[in-house]
Amino acid sequence: MQHDGSLLTADRYDAVLVGAGIMSATLAALLHQLDPGLRLLMVERLEAPALESSGAGNNAGTGHAANCELNYTPLQADGTVATAKAVAINAAFERSLEFWGSLSERGQLNAQTFLHQAAHISAVWTEENIAFLRQRFSQLRELPAFAAMRWSEEPAELMEWMPLVMAGRDLKQPLAATRIERGTDVDFGALTRAYLLPLQASGALTVQYGCEVRDLKRLRKSDMTEADWQLILKGPSGRREVRAPFVFLGAGGGALPLLQRSGIPEAADFAGFPVSGLWLVCGDGQLADKQLAKVYGKAAVGAPPMSVPHLDTRWIDGRRSLLFGPFAGFSSKFLKQGSLLDLPGSVRATNLLPMLQVGATNIDLVRYLINQLRQSREQRHEALQQFMPTARAQDWTLSVAGQRVQIIKRSKQGGRLQLGTEVVAASDGSLAALLGASPGASTAVTIMLEVLERCFPQRLASEHWQQRLQALLPSYGEDPIADPAVLQSMRQRSNSLLDLKA
Repeated sequence: MQHDGSLLTADRYDAVLVGAGIMSATLAALLHQLDPGLRLLMVERLEAPALESSGAGNNAGTGHAANCELNYTPLQADGTVATAKAVAINAAFERSLEFWGSLSERGQLNAQTFLHQAAHISAVWTEENIAFLRQRFSQLRELPAFAAMRWSEEPAELMEWMPLVMAGRDLKQPLAATRIERGTDVDFGALTRAYLLPLQASGALTVQYGCEVRDLKRLRKSDMTEADWQLILKGPSGRREVRAPFVFLGAGGGALPLLQRSGIPEAADFAGFPVSGLWLVCGDGQLADKQLAKVYGKAAVGAPPMSVPHLDTRWIDGRRSLLFGPFAGFSSKFLKQGSLLDLPGSVRATNLLPMLQVGATNIDLVRYLINQLRQSREQRHEALQQFMPTARAQDWTLSVAGQRVQIIKRSKQGGRLQLGTEVVAASDGSLAALLGASPGASTAVTIMLEVLERCFPQRLASEHWQQRLQALLPSYGEDPIADPAVLQSMRQRSNSLLDLKA
């Protein structure tokens, strides 16, 4: 600020994006493509982008397309599986691929830095789970998005599909798997950086690292100007005030406290429950090279959906690794590098009862977390050997993943634990926040399009933005779920990213 109290021109932006992870970076990329003249500010409390959940070693990385994640197709009372969520997630990931393909065609993104092909496999080994997988396969293969899914119970073929899972296994054990070749691994940390660097170089985006939002409030509209949000930032150079007509809170687990601080009425409906994760990681490149696939299993009875065990081919900082997990942990932090006071600090009169109701109605989840916290190193290795019988304990180290903050939402029926992600927006569209977790990163483009639709409806409807959006995402406004031709067109365009089969 100047001494007369007026704001310097440099202190006002068209949008402020809080958090330098995949969500804010995706929104920044979309906004810049739609209007290159926008002045954007990104605020990140850590010293570099994508150090929390967007990092490949934390939670993100699977390339969620619902090909192999069995929790997206739950068994129903009539013996069939629900497919709607899997189909929606698959379509959302295809839209992400379409966006990356467009930027690659324009020379603005190099997919080889963050995107790798890895088959997606579901594998189960009890008669009950094989019956479930067979039902899932029979339903999904009838849908265009999953028509290429293959089934096998043949040991020789399964050995080709997933050699690390099959080596040393008792072949008398019943085992079945499905496989989709058109699967990917995504390093969302590398993608975040690939989005941000050209925007910063062009001057369209300013990123302040080591900078924290200490306060934000909505200013009153005057006769001369539209109402702005005022944000008080604290960084290495001290306190700073910035203003913008639009704010996006994409700070992972840190979004909920900022949403509550904003004072918008919509924030009162939400609370959060943090769940930390642990991985067993093998950095032996020779071992990782033996299996170019992600193999997902079935969660144990009573375990929550986010606990689905998997042996995961993962590229971390350009190197092939193997991850197994996740094992659940608990911390009251909302961010991996957060504060133990995050959870108690989020409790309000409006969300305390919903939190207690969720605890009382999710005893299985509480019991699961307690058992996970009591696990020994030997028990974790035993779980790994169920997937990979030849695994040696000395080849694997325990790594702490990023924090997930599951949504607790107030409703007329009481508090509800809500999986997935949700966009919470002010009624006037001046502020939006993203709450929740998986499969967020993989569906970031679809989620950020929702932010644009809810917060920039007039501009999005303008001829200028529509032309730019149609050039960027030709499928926008069409339904790849209802129209197989749209899905085929999207896949043909994105196949150029990798040597993928439609």
